[in-house]
Amino acid sequence: MKILVTGAKGFIGKNLIFELKNRKYDDILEFDKDNDLGQLDEFCKDADFVFHLAGVNRPKDQSEFMEGNFGLTSILLDYLKKQGNTCPVMISSSTQAKLDNAYGESKKAGEDLLFSYGEETGAKVLVYRFPNVFGKWCRPNYNSAVATFCYNVANGLDIQVNDPSVVMNLVYIDDVVNELIGALEGNANITGAFCEVPVVHTITLGEIVDLIYSFKKSREDRSVPKISDGFTKKLYSTYLSYLPNDKFNYDLKMNVDQRGSFTEFIKTPDRGQVSVNISKPGITKGNHWHHTKNEKFLVVSGKGVIRFRMLNSDEVLEYFVSGDKMEVVDIPPGYTHNIENLGEVDMVTIMWVNESFDSEKPDTYFLEV
Repeated sequence: MKILVTGAKGFIGKNLIFELKNRKYDDILEFDKDNDLGQLDEFCKDADFVFHLAGVNRPKDQSEFMEGNFGLTSILLDYLKKQGNTCPVMISSSTQAKLDNAYGESKKAGEDLLFSYGEETGAKVLVYRFPNVFGKWCRPNYNSAVATFCYNVANGLDIQVNDPSVVMNLVYIDDVVNELIGALEGNANITGAFCEVPVVHTITLGEIVDLIYSFKKSREDRSVPKISDGFTKKLYSTYLSYLPNDKFNYDLKMNVDQRGSFTEFIKTPDRGQVSVNISKPGITKGNHWHHTKNEKFLVVSGKGVIRFRMLNSDEVLEYFVSGDKMEVVDIPPGYTHNIENLGEVDMVTIMWVNESFDSEKPDTYFLEV
């Protein structure tokens, strides 16, 4: 199958093409503003499916809206008719096609032209009225508030929010791409005359800004957001894609003494925290117990022993652990416990605890095993 993608270097086009290639659609005809129209004519002869994603969002002059959104659509359809090619055609429109503005009018004109083309030729036409689309590779300071906010906050720049109560409807780029490939494969999500992405997120501008600032702060307090919420997960991924090239890394606070070190890696609001513990040879750490707090230990390098004793018992349990055979050891409440390095090199242990450390409520009590 030969797939023609106009606007191939744009936000949606680039994401779509990479995923098409992931799914082994290798014969992709890429057309963008750098190509000449003669090449588009040739592509229209061979195409088995057309994704018409090219368009104008923010021109220097408003007259360019009609030229870029209606004019190029007209040229594309004329070339298809010239070549006698009635393959399916998908067009990227906007929910603004319902509004009375230059951009919306140009999008509506492109829609009407495609519907007429479908009636005239019998070709299958698919019109998607996208709301705001967000995700990686979207151009900031152009036509996406989400891209602009993510870019500016990640790069330490100011942002301006005129009305935080404005409600936005957004679709995520991966959901868009999945829907478009579904359309290619005959499974478009069609409602009435139009197609749509089934997963739409509705949220205020102020809530988006608050989330983005919380993502920036999370690198300072070693936390990650609660990504069980689908929108937060997608927005966090989007934010990370705008980090400056020299800011992918950030420091952790290592608590170092003669025994080794203990470093908090990740804290979460609802899934506890993860830390890295390094013990020098012969060193024992721990000798404490918890009422409710529980942990999981995973030795990834070196060898040692984890010892337990129930508070009202003299019996000591031992679990010998090694990075050569990775296994998780649960640390239940009500057992005093310690971990000793039995090797000749540093022992590295990944430790998960079910709650982030609270100095006012540590739930940790010293008692020798």
